[in-house]
Amino acid sequence: MHNVRLSIAAFLAFAALAAPLVNAASRSPKEVGLHKLTTTRDISRRTALVSKAKTRKRVTHSLTYTVTATVYEAVPSQTDNEPNITADNSHIKRHYGTKKRWMALSRDLLKPWGGKFNYGDKVRVRGISPKLDGVYTVHDTMNRRHRHCVDILAHPSEKLDIYSKGVKIQKVVQH
Repeated sequence: MHNVRLSIAAFLAFAALAAPLVNAASRSPKEVGLHKLTTTRDISRRTALVSKAKTRKRVTHSLTYTVTATVYEAVPSQTDNEPNITADNSHIKRHYGTKKRWMALSRDLLKPWGGKFNYGDKVRVRGISPKLDGVYTVHDTMNRRHRHCVDILAHPSEKLDIYSKGVKIQKVVQH
């Protein structure tokens, strides 16, 4: 009698262990019992990472371009005969400056001439200076003689004279 009870107990234990594996293909790993045990610390860490990711603008893995960066002012000697109107017909206000974060790109980088950027695109710029690095909006086009260049809009009162090679730009994609 003792052997029968032991056999039944062993059979039931085996059946209990084998039952989740029978339908494992149709069930998730968590239902099958193969999930990792988590602690409260892990859960709060994941929650913090998710909330941080939701608030931050994401840069997808778009192409990074190495360009030469310069600064331009909205004056006739550096633009055309209408210095306060950009190529996308935006109007530069009287008291503009680098805080406005507008830029011009060379034609080879703009879509109408075969590039990847459109007017209105947000572009992350790295490598000019800590003050000028950041996200800019494309509003203007540079003269046709320039290639792989960006021009940052600045006010004459800022007295910026920048010519930086090796600057990295990347399109910012918001989700």
